[in-house]
Amino acid sequence: MVWVPVRTTRTDHLALLYTSKNSVTKMSLEWLMDWSWSLDGLRDFIATGIQSFRDCDTTALTAVAGLLVLFVWYCYHVGREQPRTYVTVNSLRQSSDANGLQNGYAYCHSPECVRCTRNDGLNQKLYHNLQEYAKRYSWSGMGRIHKGIREQGRYLNSRPSIQKPEVFFLPDLPTMPYFSRDAQKHDVELLERNFQTILCEFETLYKAFSNGSLPQGWKMNSTPSGEWFTFYLVNQGTCVPKNCRKCPRTYRLLGSLRTCIGNNVFGNACISVLTPGTVIGEHYGPTNIRIRCHLGLKTPSNCELVVGGEPQCWAEGRCLLFDDSFLHTAFHEGPPDEGPRVIFMVDLWHPNVAAAERQALDFIFAPGR
Repeated sequence: MVWVPVRTTRTDHLALLYTSKNSVTKMSLEWLMDWSWSLDGLRDFIATGIQSFRDCDTTALTAVAGLLVLFVWYCYHVGREQPRTYVTVNSLRQSSDANGLQNGYAYCHSPECVRCTRNDGLNQKLYHNLQEYAKRYSWSGMGRIHKGIREQGRYLNSRPSIQKPEVFFLPDLPTMPYFSRDAQKHDVELLERNFQTILCEFETLYKAFSNGSLPQGWKMNSTPSGEWFTFYLVNQGTCVPKNCRKCPRTYRLLGSLRTCIGNNVFGNACISVLTPGTVIGEHYGPTNIRIRCHLGLKTPSNCELVVGGEPQCWAEGRCLLFDDSFLHTAFHEGPPDEGPRVIFMVDLWHPNVAAAERQALDFIFAPGR
């Protein structure tokens, strides 16, 4: 079979063109009719939806809308960031303290000690506590704490050697080794007015040392040389009932202080005794959110406190305020017949930590949390 092309005439072309035009016109009309029917259906669907909303209870719809807004807000503010993974606080310590010593200062290794206990995953734990606090109360005013927890590893690792808090660093706080008395004027004046009261209760306690053994309630701390004794009324945010009963007036005085840290692990109140020849090795405190206050009870000559390389001397009946997150040491180089150096120590809030932040930090660092 041989294929032979058929030659078409001009008439055939015109007939084909006319037929195609009629076909296209017919298809367009059918599409427009279908589209019109689709619009009618869409209109009916929208009208049905509007009527359904009208039939619903307006109060219920408002409540649902409000809950949706709150849920979106919660997801944004609580779930937007997770704590960055850094080395934990305790891994920042130098390998030289693997045997419990750093710069001559001995860690106690007590499981209750917030500074000395090695606690892996501390950053995640703090972030969890902050989230729990925000759920119960508010995120308002928590920006600096949130920032501090999120960046904790970097802050602690990059701090200059003169100031390195070992547990928690709150950013954007004014930094200085010593503070003026006006930083916490009310509490300083209250302590100094009750100097004789505290001194009398100490002297009653100290009589028990006459038998040569360590009396009940006192602790002996490790030092490179000499002896350092402490008698705690509040130890890391926890009251010591037996000791408080022995110093009732001093303990009641703590309740009158406006800025005393008494509800978190960074709060302490104790009587501290250094015998002649004692040197406390250089060390850092656990945080910069507090100011440590020393009220001089007995201050012989040749006794000195050095904070951030700056020496200061205690005075009887006077308060000395300093930031113990700075590298610091203390010593009593007087002769044995001069007697011990005795101070009453209490931890106060840093004046630039706001009230909302104090409440949150008490929750986050509550004893046993």
